[in-house]
Amino acid sequence: MGNLKREALSLYLVTDRALSLGRALTEIVRAAVRGGTTMVQLREKACDTRAFVELGRAVHDLLRPLGIPLIVNDRTDIAQVIGAEGVHIGQRDMAYADARRLLGPEAIIGLSVENDEQARECVSFSGLDYIGASPVFATPTKTDTARALGLEGVRRLRQIVGPTMPIVAIGGINSTNIQEIIHAGADGVAVVSALCSAREPEAAARALLHEINRAKS
Repeated sequence: MGNLKREALSLYLVTDRALSLGRALTEIVRAAVRGGTTMVQLREKACDTRAFVELGRAVHDLLRPLGIPLIVNDRTDIAQVIGAEGVHIGQRDMAYADARRLLGPEAIIGLSVENDEQARECVSFSGLDYIGASPVFATPTKTDTARALGLEGVRRLRQIVGPTMPIVAIGGINSTNIQEIIHAGADGVAVVSALCSAREPEAAARALLHEINRAKS
């Protein structure tokens, strides 16, 4: 099992350059981290491998001195090459056991879970660091997802995986619904457009983290 601290999932930025209003991705990440972002996932669906590696190294160089984990979406090979703290895999990506074998016991590995059946299956995955409840609400930033779980779906996933498995919720999340998501059983929230498309990502991150901390207190 990796070195994941549960609080690192509090405010989890998932990057999307297409939503970044023409700004450099490192600029978005730097501002979001100043505002309190606790983990960053580099997600690149339309990027060749060499460019992905270069971007990953740039983001990792920014985050590493701050002790903020960099997680690579899907690409276990790129996570390994750039020395990222871990990888996030979906249900159609590399199998969890294979990703763990490649990255070793210290890597942080998260898995997207879209329904009760997948949640029951992942309970047996030794060393899985967290699950991503996906999507909680419908979202335009990811069109290949399953039906929205809703708050009741998050509650069901928490019951299935038990109290010790960290859950981060993603999909349609903003400052107006964070508190009810945390109350439903999530340890944190992952956001895309709420930070990447924010006019001031630092201020947006502070506002989101404020809602998270209010819910947890």
